[in-house]
Amino acid sequence: MYRMTSRSRKKKPDRPDHALLLSQLQQVAKGLGETFAPFCEVVLHDLRDADHSIVALHNNLSGREVGDATTELGLARIADESYPQVLTNYANTLPDGRQAKSTSIGIKDADGKYVAALCMNIDLTLFGALQGMLRQFGGIDNAVRVAETLEPAGADALRQRIDAFAARLSATPRSLKAEDRRQLMRELRQSGCMDVRRSAEIVAAHLGVSRATVYNDEKE
Repeated sequence: MYRMTSRSRKKKPDRPDHALLLSQLQQVAKGLGETFAPFCEVVLHDLRDADHSIVALHNNLSGREVGDATTELGLARIADESYPQVLTNYANTLPDGRQAKSTSIGIKDADGKYVAALCMNIDLTLFGALQGMLRQFGGIDNAVRVAETLEPAGADALRQRIDAFAARLSATPRSLKAEDRRQLMRELRQSGCMDVRRSAEIVAAHLGVSRATVYNDEKE
């Protein structure tokens, strides 16, 4: 839950290394916010000032503002330097009840003390709806027993013949050289495999070449 917590922690004078760290993290937060907009809220906390920790906020989902206090997680890091530095994909809830998943990354200085935290909160509402739609769209009624294929009869046999030819040469169908392809086409023609409906299209797709190439190889 997003409960902002205030705890007195007087901000110490700015250290040059801290200022540089926060400045660079603001650019990271901006980049992440623009990349994952509008579904991911990106928040940068300055943990040196618990009462006003939020220094950057992109794609606002939680209703917070720059200058607001840190959360319980931020306070935990302030109080304990051994608190986990990276927490990923944990369940969370936005203030209006929407389900979210969050990731929080604690940033330490050269002395091993937590200085900042970069947090990402993803609204799962839309993704849940899309997941349901895709599940429904991709559903198959297993109660209906109908045997049907949309491929021409013999397509599998044609592919297997090509695979066997390539295996004899210790190659794959897509790595066959032009001379090998011409020999393959002669064998397919002699065995009657090219009489399969849409045979040129099937061969071209399996070899990774155009139908025009298949026709040329067959002629030569």
